[in-house]
Order: sequence, then C-alpha cells, then structure tokens
Amino acid sequence: KVPVAGMLDPGYLEKRAKLISPDKSMGRARPGVPAGVKPDIKPKAEKEEEKGLSTSHLVVVDKDGNTASMTTSIAMAFGSRLMVDGFMLNNQLTDFAFRPSRDGRPVANRAAAGKRPRSSMSPTIVLDGAGKMVLAVGSPGGGRIIGYVAKTLIAALDWKMTMQEAIDLPNFVNRNGTTDLEKGTLLEALKPALEAKGGKVNIRLLVSGLHGVRVTPEGLEGGADRRREGVALGD
Repeated sequence: KVPVAGMLDPGYLEKRAKLISPDKSMGRARPGVPAGVKPDIKPKAEKEEEKGLSTSHLVVVDKDGNTASMTTSIAMAFGSRLMVDGFMLNNQLTDFAFRPSRDGRPVANRAAAGKRPRSSMSPTIVLDGAGKMVLAVGSPGGGRIIGYVAKTLIAALDWKMTMQEAIDLPNFVNRNGTTDLEKGTLLEALKPALEAKGGKVNIRLLVSGLHGVRVTPEGLEGGADRRREGVALGD
C-alpha cells in the first residue's frame, strides 16, 4: 500500500527539501521514511536498464472528456522472443530484482506470487479540484520515464507552456547518481557548472516519446514528441 498521507505530509516534505542545496551536489540521496512505512526491507532499487524502442504511449480524449493515458511495453527488444497470434509476448518479469535478498535482508522488488514488478511507467492524468481533466501525458523511456513526464508537467502547469512546447523542452534526468543532459541541446552548456558543484554529468541522447493532451479555454491541445515517431490529431 502506498503511504500517500505520509509522503505528502508537509513536515516530511520540508525535511526532504532541506537536503537540496543550490550550491552543492548531495551526491546520492538517502531514501526517506514517510509515516506508514516500515523500513524492514532493503530500500535501494536495482537500476532499471534501458529497453530499446519497445515501449509506446498514447493519450486519447473524446468529446465528452473521457480520457485514457496508456503506456504499453514488451520490455526488451522483441520481448520474450515468443510470438502468439502475430504479436510478441513481453518479458516484464525481468523488471523484478534477480536477487531476492542482499546482506540477509529481503529486496522489495523480489519476485513473489501475486506481485507486480517495479516499473517506471508513468501514464498520468491531472485533475482539478472538481475532478475535471486538466492534462494527460506519458512517455516511453525505461528508467528515465519519470524524469521525462515530470519535466513536461512542470513546464505545462507551472511555466504555462503549450503542450508541444513542454514536450519539446530539452530532457534532463538524474536517477540518484549521474545527471544526464540531452545531447545537442542548450543544456550541454550546464555541464561545467554542475560539475563544479560536485555533480557527475553525462551528455547523451535522451529519446523520450512524450504524448500529451491538455484542456484550454479554446478546447483540447495536443502535443507529440519529435524525438520519435508520433503525431497529435483531433477532429
């Protein structure tokens, strides 16, 4: 069960925010323990590897406002290498930790009956206080999906960019270690300054596949990632 109340508690959030300094890299962040969590398992997750271009995302909104935000994946390229009725079967079981325990403590993402493996897939629908859809978005990208989606949400909701502008922004992701900056973008210029603050920085391709729809006073506004094949269409 996700401890939502503990994770959103103002005191807990303030404590976590104090770990962040604009002047110096914290290196690797230690996991927090919000109220409702029993720290009786090994918290560190194994790195989720890139899985190639085997994941897709789509967003659909109809004339009545019904919304679907769906990420689908066969995990590694060609999945399990098995085909049934013309489609490939996934190998999502590889998202479980291969080692069930470390140092005598069970790993949270160990395989077990009835469990779903840890995943970074983040199909997102944002609602307003009245429960109406404001924005829907998602992306492929393995362990970097969370960063891609977070960037787009902040740009669209906080910075008031259009859906396409938010998607087009350069990608930057840190998975509790090295900061990845998107190759061939203006973000490359940040590398020296970030390294001067003690951070590890890598310039690389960050091939998101973001697709999103948002509600505006004029109607629905869509956006599709130019980094992959994708299109935004509407009636």
